[in-house]
Amino acid sequence: MRILLSNDDGYFAPGLAMLAETLAEVADITVVAPERDRSGSSNSLTLDRPLTVRKSHNGFLFVNGTPTDCVHLAVTGLLDDLPDMVISGINHGANMGDDTIYSGTVAAATEGFLLGIPSFAVSLVNDGRGNYRTAARVALEMVKRFSERPLQYAALLNINVPDVAYEALQGIEVVRLGRRHKAEPVIKTNNPRGDTVYWVGAAGTAQDAGEGTDFFAVARNAVAVTPLQMDLTQFSQLNSLKQWLEPVTV
Repeated sequence: MRILLSNDDGYFAPGLAMLAETLAEVADITVVAPERDRSGSSNSLTLDRPLTVRKSHNGFLFVNGTPTDCVHLAVTGLLDDLPDMVISGINHGANMGDDTIYSGTVAAATEGFLLGIPSFAVSLVNDGRGNYRTAARVALEMVKRFSERPLQYAALLNINVPDVAYEALQGIEVVRLGRRHKAEPVIKTNNPRGDTVYWVGAAGTAQDAGEGTDFFAVARNAVAVTPLQMDLTQFSQLNSLKQWLEPVTV
């Protein structure tokens, strides 16, 4: 099996190194990751300048672009052989609920999925303990399961792992995305030149976090696995919108 790894924390991130080391037990690993932290970059592609690819001392390839750039380049021309799977992570922090819209980690996996490759996004719900080995072991188990029993549909899985020792995990739960409150206000300050600058505020706390959500599962120390899709069509409103657009009789 050939696995392409990427992330949004940068090619030097400890979670990526742990993931590569662990999955090397079962697959040929290629790493193509951003040259710096690109958290929050979502599904952006770099279209206004050329991209460069360089190799790190450990063999990881790094790109002066976004996580989506990394996977797109790898799959559409950089690699001689297409990967059987794309895995993004291990992210330093949760990607639950609304986080998935902004997440570069999820975006890298999404690009693999859009290019027809089964893809996982793996995140450690960081509580400061740094149990990347736990998340890597979960990823390894998921890869083995997928290899032995491939899903019968295109796979894009969002996996959030509690920051605890592997033995403390309370199983794996298939759940839907929860929702957060709105984000905290921007932080207004001045730079050394006296210019007013703004920092984007922190993500809001969980609002829809009841049973059956990713927030609820992780709070119970269970691994949260959510299948994602890319069709943004709001099917329930198709008919009402057609009626709304019908000519008005005066």
